[in-house]
Amino acid sequence: MGVSSCGPTGESCCTSLGVVGGAFLRSYDGITFTDSSAPARISSFRLDKYEVTVGRFRPFVAAVVGGWAPSTGAGKHTHLRGGGVNGGTEGGWDASWTALLATTAAQWTTSLQCGYPYGTWTSSPGADESLPINCETWYEAYAFCIWDGGFLPTEAEWNYAAAGGSDQRVYPWSNPASSTTADYTYASYNCLGDSCSFQDILAVGSDPTGNGKWGQSDLGGNVAEWNLDVQAPYATPCTDCANLAAGPNRAIRGGGFTSDLTSVLASGRDANTPTTRNEIYGVRCARTP
Repeated sequence: MGVSSCGPTGESCCTSLGVVGGAFLRSYDGITFTDSSAPARISSFRLDKYEVTVGRFRPFVAAVVGGWAPSTGAGKHTHLRGGGVNGGTEGGWDASWTALLATTAAQWTTSLQCGYPYGTWTSSPGADESLPINCETWYEAYAFCIWDGGFLPTEAEWNYAAAGGSDQRVYPWSNPASSTTADYTYASYNCLGDSCSFQDILAVGSDPTGNGKWGQSDLGGNVAEWNLDVQAPYATPCTDCANLAAGPNRAIRGGGFTSDLTSVLASGRDANTPTTRNEIYGVRCARTP
């Protein structure tokens, strides 16, 4: 569970789908956000269809406990001109970050149960393997994507996929793009309109009507997703850009099961310190096209 059987068709949870590059306006949909001052151009890339599940995260934890660590500079957008974002100046994994990864199974379990009773991790495989992993830090999310052969999407890449590129969708599922239709058949947010419970965290891909333009599920709701960028005002011009200057917070997009509907907008932004653990923080990896 959580590895080879996800979504309504029971396909591989590792399915990755192409996102066709182009130009768009960041955090703009013409309805709820109308600031058109942040244009960007994104190269084609692949973005995982599903949020990373507990089942996918489990062998990564075992690998780290067994001594694996990202190599210095790993996790860059190597397919881009110059070998990374920002014209090739992307640094990738910093060796000093490796010390922030737990080295024992017990430490991982304690850390990943931060949201008890909402933490999805269990010390051994169980019934929740198809739920999205939550409570992981930005460093752990980044390290997972490297281990899994990918990288963290930039905030611009993530926003581009959720907005349907130049469609500039209000919600990832909006079709037509200007549609403001939203309810719990599209995403898990606002604790499904009731008091919060663990059952508000859904198996990934449970709401296929909420899929985005290129087929990715749960781009809105369930768990919010760590992005590569440091939180900052949008830089312009932007061609395959990311804000990687020093700063206290890292970007998070998409909203989670406890978030209000505003956070689920394709244009919504959030951020937190990269060591923060939260029951609504998850991850989705990007890959070379």
